[in-house]
Amino acid sequence: MERVEGDAASAVAPLAKWKNDFSRAFQHYLDKSTPHPVHRWLGTLAVAAIYVLRVYYVQGFYIVSYGLGIYILNLLIGFLSPKVDPELEVLDGASLPTKGSDEFKPFIRRLPEFKFWYSITKAFCVAFLMTFFSVFDVPVFWPILLCYWIVLFVLTMKRQIMHMIKYKYVPFSIGKQRYTGKKSAASSSGLPRD
Repeated sequence: MERVEGDAASAVAPLAKWKNDFSRAFQHYLDKSTPHPVHRWLGTLAVAAIYVLRVYYVQGFYIVSYGLGIYILNLLIGFLSPKVDPELEVLDGASLPTKGSDEFKPFIRRLPEFKFWYSITKAFCVAFLMTFFSVFDVPVFWPILLCYWIVLFVLTMKRQIMHMIKYKYVPFSIGKQRYTGKKSAASSSGLPRD
């Protein structure tokens, strides 16, 4: 009996080591990809294109695509929403700054960009793998699903945009703001500095 337990433990040890090594290597490459958002999103676009081509080629898996669309819409709402809901802040007495003299509060997303990217990429990979199992290919009339998803997208985004307008926040900024400070009198007069 002890020998059987010892054999099972020795068989599990290499598997656990391999899993640990794979996890470390995967995390290493994820960490290296963090400062390169354009390359990450281009990779995700390639994965999405492969998924779309697979669905087009097999002419099926519309329920999987619909579920993927709902999941991505949910992630998008998290990406566009602030971490702290302004409606709750107003109830607590604290509110977003509305005047120049108010304290500056930067926009912090509920779902950061990296997690947004990683979740979408994982979702496309899982959906792609699901297209190889016929159990997920439920026959449906796909135009109805597409119309329903479009209506859901429009209504959800309308609500989100109204929320942005009501609480005066913009979830996007183009580039990083740079503050130059005050210029010295010598540099503004055109005289060369020593």
